[in-house]
Amino acid sequence: MHVVLLSGSPAARSRTEVLLEHVAQRLRAQHVEVTLLRVRDFPAEDLLHARFDSPAVQQLQAVVASADGLVVATPVYKASITGALKVLLDLLPERALAHKVILPLASGGSPAHLLAVDYALKPVLAALKAQEMLHGVFAVDKQIAYAEGERPAQLDSELVERLDESIEQLLAALARRPQPIDPQLLNDRLVNARWSI
Repeated sequence: MHVVLLSGSPAARSRTEVLLEHVAQRLRAQHVEVTLLRVRDFPAEDLLHARFDSPAVQQLQAVVASADGLVVATPVYKASITGALKVLLDLLPERALAHKVILPLASGGSPAHLLAVDYALKPVLAALKAQEMLHGVFAVDKQIAYAEGERPAQLDSELVERLDESIEQLLAALARRPQPIDPQLLNDRLVNARWSI
């Protein structure tokens, strides 16, 4: 299984990425291949000018196409997802999330922004035809402590519990996805079948 983690944070020091690091550790522990993509790593000109032919955007499209699932995370700015994340998602093909399981994550300054996951992030993901969208997790900034010196980044225990539950739901959803049939196997069965009329 392959899961893409997509960070919508434009900042180098990001609570959103602390959440994604936790998710990545849990998924890798279950032998899931993880690819982290950060909106800030894309050339700004490619995003602002919607350069679908840029190598970075084509690589994004290829990585997303190869994924079984995505974890899309964003800080909440002005009661919505980051503009940079929206622009990046706009560069994906219309059905880019079809046949994929999606786990949305968001972090914000107060619980007042809790509904940003449902009203700002999920509609964009649904427009990309996500097959299965999980409930999602909203974290309040005070539940996430940055790494300081030798001390690693830390998450509030209640947040860890909710994140781990969502990761379990993601793994279960990935496990029940129908697997494509090998075209050669189907051809062999048709050729070697015993037909009676």
